[in-house]
Amino acid sequence: MSYVLRCPNCGVREVTDFGYGGERNEYVYFRTNVAGVQREWWHHRSGCRAWFIAERDTRTNEVLSVALP
Repeated sequence: MSYVLRCPNCGVREVTDFGYGGERNEYVYFRTNVAGVQREWWHHRSGCRAWFIAERDTRTNEVLSVALP
């Protein structure tokens, strides 16, 4: 399923422009993989190359908010 993310610096882009960096939580070896809102690290690899945090609902892939760390 494709969706869009909003880079804090560049604006709205396809998710394929970004690299997933994992969940933003305590340092652990396993993902919690919960159904619902999850805070995740993303990297804008095809643009400004900034790392940012996105809150995403894993059930619908709706991105609720993005912010610089």
